[in-house]
Amino acid sequence: MSPPSPVAPRQGALSHHPRSPRALLLALAVGTAVSVGLAAVVVSGLRREPDAGDLLLRRPGLGWIRDAARTPSEQRDRTPAPPSQPRWVSPLTRACPVADPTLRQHLSQMRLQITKVRPDPTNYANRRTRDAFGQAIDPTPSVIVLHETVYGLQSAVNSVTTPHANDDDQASYHTLVGLDGRIVQTVDPAQRAYGAGFSAFDGRWVFTNRRFSGSLNNFALHVSLETPEDGENAGPNHSGYTPAQYDALARVIADWMVRYGIRPEAITTHRHVDLGGERADPRSFDWTELQRRLTALGLVC
Repeated sequence: MSPPSPVAPRQGALSHHPRSPRALLLALAVGTAVSVGLAAVVVSGLRREPDAGDLLLRRPGLGWIRDAARTPSEQRDRTPAPPSQPRWVSPLTRACPVADPTLRQHLSQMRLQITKVRPDPTNYANRRTRDAFGQAIDPTPSVIVLHETVYGLQSAVNSVTTPHANDDDQASYHTLVGLDGRIVQTVDPAQRAYGAGFSAFDGRWVFTNRRFSGSLNNFALHVSLETPEDGENAGPNHSGYTPAQYDALARVIADWMVRYGIRPEAITTHRHVDLGGERADPRSFDWTELQRRLTALGLVC
């Protein structure tokens, strides 16, 4: 289901690893009680291992056996392929800046302002291991989607904590990042947030309900940046995000990249994954600022 455009008014531990000759290893410490689990930034080449079902279905030479065993009814029930979309070319990998040791020290020592709120159960769900057609699917997060709130941080918090019985009104993110660098955890990364409705990434989507379109929510992590006041409109851009936001965003993304083995090529935008062409966020996002920080943390280049 596709979340509606925001209309509400503005309301008001990384562990340590030794350096590797192939990649920068960095220790970032936060309290063990912090559920965001901002774990140590380790080798950026970590990859998610496919499960046994994936390995079986991808093994050469067995596809014809699987297809021949399907009845006509089962063949009609195969998950539809998503429509074509432009290939994502990550701005994070177009160049390779020199890592800034001063920035690395700043990011590793910064104290995070983290708040956790309890989302209403109507605004999130379990990640599915089988789709609506009965096909086995891997729910492991493998893509990070960047968003913006359009209105204030508190407005976004109010939305995710308010019941929404109507499916079309349900929209949520795993994490919000305020203009002042505050991090608000809303939906546990282990759960499925409703950050993008009619969406796909790299030719992949999941049907969790046959009554709705396919979506990448089942294997995505969603983070939304608080929009500055001059962006509370439908304009194409605004004044942009603050250095504190980029710092906090880098720490959140670093945790997810390490925890789930997500590559920088799989950090994308709501604008790109939205198949309906209705989304434009995050507007005025500066990829260079994120790249500098992730490079300092040893996760890009």
